[in-house]
Amino acid sequence: MSVAAALTHHDVGHWIAGRRDNGGAGRSQPIYNPATGAVARQVHLGGEREVAAAVAAADEAFPAWAATPPIRRARVLNKFLELMNRHKDSLAATITAEHGKVFSDAQGEVMRGIDIIEFACGAPQLLKGDFTDQVSTGIDNWTLRQPLGVVAGVTPFNFPCMVPCWMFPVALACGNTFVLKPSPLDPSLSLMMAELLREAGLPDGVFNVVQGDKVAVEALMAHPLVKALSFVGSTPIAHSLYQLGAQQGKRVQALGGAKNHLVVMPDANLDQAVDALIGAGYGSAGERCMAISVAVLVGDVADAVVKQLAARARALKVGNGTQSEVEMGPVISRAAKDRIETYIALGVEEGAKLVVDGRGFSVAGHEQGFFTGATLFDHVKPSMRIYQEEIFGPVLACVRVPDFAAAVQLVNEHEYGNGVACYTSDGNVAREFARRIEVGMVGINVPIPVPMAWHGFGGWKRSLFGDMHAYGEEGVRFYTKQKSVMQRWPASVAKGAEFAMPTAK
Repeated sequence: MSVAAALTHHDVGHWIAGRRDNGGAGRSQPIYNPATGAVARQVHLGGEREVAAAVAAADEAFPAWAATPPIRRARVLNKFLELMNRHKDSLAATITAEHGKVFSDAQGEVMRGIDIIEFACGAPQLLKGDFTDQVSTGIDNWTLRQPLGVVAGVTPFNFPCMVPCWMFPVALACGNTFVLKPSPLDPSLSLMMAELLREAGLPDGVFNVVQGDKVAVEALMAHPLVKALSFVGSTPIAHSLYQLGAQQGKRVQALGGAKNHLVVMPDANLDQAVDALIGAGYGSAGERCMAISVAVLVGDVADAVVKQLAARARALKVGNGTQSEVEMGPVISRAAKDRIETYIALGVEEGAKLVVDGRGFSVAGHEQGFFTGATLFDHVKPSMRIYQEEIFGPVLACVRVPDFAAAVQLVNEHEYGNGVACYTSDGNVAREFARRIEVGMVGINVPIPVPMAWHGFGGWKRSLFGDMHAYGEEGVRFYTKQKSVMQRWPASVAKGAEFAMPTAK
């Protein structure tokens, strides 16, 4: 694996109507290698002009793509699937270079994106409608699902391959055209996937990319031809986009923040629970919407679990994600590092016990990298901001509760409801936990319960704004609208005007 081989030294621009477009002499910002802190290249930031051009290209391509039989659309995606598999290591190397996560984790991200593409190849089966013969005398009724038109996706930095793949493969399979606005922090994957889609035979204009910041997002939301928008990011922005979409009559699917808990019951296998907390809490430097950021320690397991966690956190191998022995890489930016370490200081001020302090962490030979060490708090209280707010970094907070009921209440009272896990050896406890917990994705002895491609992804409460989850059959419903058709072929002899509604008589 060679990071250098996977990257281009050219600036990162847009992809509009099947070709690269740098957007003239507009705004730009640096793209960093988080492990070294060095500037790798620049990304051009688009605005209203670039969004208008991308939407126009998508709108022009829509009629022909929507009219393409679903099986032929699926064949293009199947070729894209083949190309993604062929280039998966280059894609993963690019993620490591721009995001910082370790290479094996980046490979896993690419594979989860590939899973969604593979699911989308079967969309013709999911686009079938229902039919009822003789719903009334001489009348048949059926439903069909049709694409919306131009749809858009706004995706975060933490999964530059997987999260876009939650959106555009399903949208394209359903007959829509797409405009992607990726994070400007690690944007190169968007163009790599655009190139592979073109190689797979996707017509020009069906998939477009506009690099940018909030200016581009606002332009997408304001454009009258954008019929729907999918978003993954922070809760305040998710909520704002959902409200704005409702005002404009757009369909919006907005996934927000999280504060995921892992409950350790007294009968749990503690070694397995600690392994789960270390991997889910510190993997990808905690920059996952499904990362475990709260360990809920029930009864008398707390002291033993905290002791093991502290030893493991201190021994965690932190460094450049290109090195195979590294377990945790840097965070995405210096601003992220500063924000995370500000939260650590806040936790100390609030009275939590700082067991392992990750501030001031440095990696030899990478002193300018954006590294924060693993951090562990104990005796965290629900009133503390480090418990209430999403830190999005390698900070694990331990909360002690007396029993199962208190653990369930603690989780259910949190404003976020994205993911949760419970470690136990008791089947009844597991069943009751899964039924009673008010969270969208639940793991029983599984620390990061991200559903597979055909099940769909989505949280509850302030972790999701909108009626439908991402990908799976929910994604098909989001990217299509249902039409009901009632049809009659009356006999040639006219029977006169009918003034009653059709009934089953």
